[in-house]
Amino acid sequence: MTTSADSVFVARSDGISAEGVRDQYADGKAAKVWEIFIGDKNSRTDNYKNFLIELLREKGCKRILDVACGTGVDSIMLLEEGFEVVSVDASDKMLKYALKERWNRRQEAAFDNWVIEEANWLTLYDDIKDQIKEGFDAVICLGNSFAHLMDGHGDQREHKQAIQNFEKCLRPGGVLLIDHRNYDNILETGATPAKSIYYNTSHTADIKTSVLFYCGKPSLISMDYLIEANKLTSEFRLSYYPHELKRFQEILAEIFTSHAKHKLFGDFKEMSQTKNPAFYIHLIEKTLV
Repeated sequence: MTTSADSVFVARSDGISAEGVRDQYADGKAAKVWEIFIGDKNSRTDNYKNFLIELLREKGCKRILDVACGTGVDSIMLLEEGFEVVSVDASDKMLKYALKERWNRRQEAAFDNWVIEEANWLTLYDDIKDQIKEGFDAVICLGNSFAHLMDGHGDQREHKQAIQNFEKCLRPGGVLLIDHRNYDNILETGATPAKSIYYNTSHTADIKTSVLFYCGKPSLISMDYLIEANKLTSEFRLSYYPHELKRFQEILAEIFTSHAKHKLFGDFKEMSQTKNPAFYIHLIEKTLV
């Protein structure tokens, strides 16, 4: 027996955008507020921007696949820094903001050549195989996006299938950069910090956190966001799978093999420089053979 998010929690943002992947932004409400929540495209926090750009350049990356582009914030930042970017997302409501930006800046060569597609992580390789060519230098899945994919069968096969697709899109020696919240701490404390290293949290009034256990195991975390901006108050719910660090590391090692180089960061810093981070960021390299 399997339990889906919607059999227990009724998400305010509901709908299906692609087979097997629920689009929690489908009604457009969360997508609209998200533009405020994530902050100005031109003023991402310096520690985040510098971390991402420097890491990609250090690894010699030029062609980037952003598999959770959302409204396009990270992709736009990378384009402005001279990277070639292909951007995908499962939500057409989120993508419309990226498409609008591409149109508005179409006179710039980087934006005129920007590829934006609606795609499903579970069929990603087939969905965009015409864009893969010899493989991307990097695949990025950031902003706690991966946790939107639920565990429909109780054995995390969907998570493995998605990461296998990410790995297939990489050239030998390419890197996957993927993150998730510190769900170990959320499960221990029952609370989610309202402040975030990613987002413009000056508008975040509150995040109420609910944890669903199934057969004794945490299977879903629901976060009710209260956003206040421009004299307006908006509420929306998003549901996440609570990835625990040890298990996530095991899945990455299973797919990329135990010989792959795997480095863990906390809040865009070396793990030795941070204690109990809000986010874990995994960097794993595809083997050359």
